[in-house]
Amino acid sequence: SHAEFWSIASPIAVRVVSEEHRPLALSMIVTGSSVAMIFGLPLGRAIGLHIGWRMTFLCVGLLAFAIFAYLLKVAPRLPSRQTFTLRELPRLLRNPLLLGIYWLAALVATAYYTAYSYIEPFLKQVAGLNDSWITTALMLFGASGLIGSLLFSRYYDKSPALFLKVMALSTTAALLLMRPSAPMLWAVLLLCIFWGTSITAYGVAFQAEVIDNTPQEATAVAMSIYSGIFNLGIGCGSLIGGMVCTYSSIANIGYVGGAIGAIGTAGCILILLRLLKKKNAHPGA
Repeated sequence: SHAEFWSIASPIAVRVVSEEHRPLALSMIVTGSSVAMIFGLPLGRAIGLHIGWRMTFLCVGLLAFAIFAYLLKVAPRLPSRQTFTLRELPRLLRNPLLLGIYWLAALVATAYYTAYSYIEPFLKQVAGLNDSWITTALMLFGASGLIGSLLFSRYYDKSPALFLKVMALSTTAALLLMRPSAPMLWAVLLLCIFWGTSITAYGVAFQAEVIDNTPQEATAVAMSIYSGIFNLGIGCGSLIGGMVCTYSSIANIGYVGGAIGAIGTAGCILILLRLLKKKNAHPGA
């Protein structure tokens, strides 16, 4: 369900606005995720602490149903442009730029969730934060996603390659700085802001590249594959992070995630940016 939703949310967002507002529309989709992190994580945590974690799932289900009813009433009816068939899938997957985005998305998601899946116990056990400061840190992390969305809408179109490079380096740096920043509260809070900004901007840039480098009739399929790959990265990251916690130390999840992120960053700089440069030099290719 998660993959299906993201396969259509971003393409629909760019369809209902004019060409000049497409970056803003796409960034607003990611802003929605950031707002959800601002309110959802602390709220879900509060519900779980007071009336049990099972009630958290019940509340989420009821809220999702209410939003579904709202969308049925207000969402515009858009004609389908999807004429893509299963026979055309091999042609889509022969796009080297799209394949590069998929591989890097898997690495980024794996790196990110190697650490983020265990962010709460890390903040408690390694950084030594109490429950109130953990909630504050998670809220700052989510709120910083708004900054990442704003940076994307303002600067991505000016230089996509540079934007991707900077955010890739920033995301990897944030992971590697988790352990060194842990002893200092102010450093932990600043790192949450830096990390949340970087990963949000990086993620929305990847979605923009998928849409820009896919034929219009195949956008939903391409985004669905992207979302599925990202979900796979979430699972792989959680598994790797769990192995680090079991066989090493939870304090090292940032280092392991950063190492995976460094591979993704190298791929972004050496492969993806080269393909983007080649595409820009030959736009009709």
